[in-house]
Amino acid sequence: MHVNTRAGVDIQLTWEGSFVLMHTGEMNRGQPTLTVQVVPDSGTGGLTGLSGQLSVDIRDGRHFSELAYELT
Repeated sequence: MHVNTRAGVDIQLTWEGSFVLMHTGEMNRGQPTLTVQVVPDSGTGGLTGLSGQLSVDIRDGRHFSELAYELT
């Protein structure tokens, strides 16, 4: 399965199932921080046991994302 989302996420998956991402952002004195992580125990089907974090890189107004994950 190949997924390309509106947010610019490009994912190649060979497992069937679903998972939930949790997004937390903060602006502190003009410095943004962003955390996007796989919600623990949210993986179903072939994605049961999935954990990881999504990094987002914003360049020239475009969003590029990469999911660093572990499947146990």
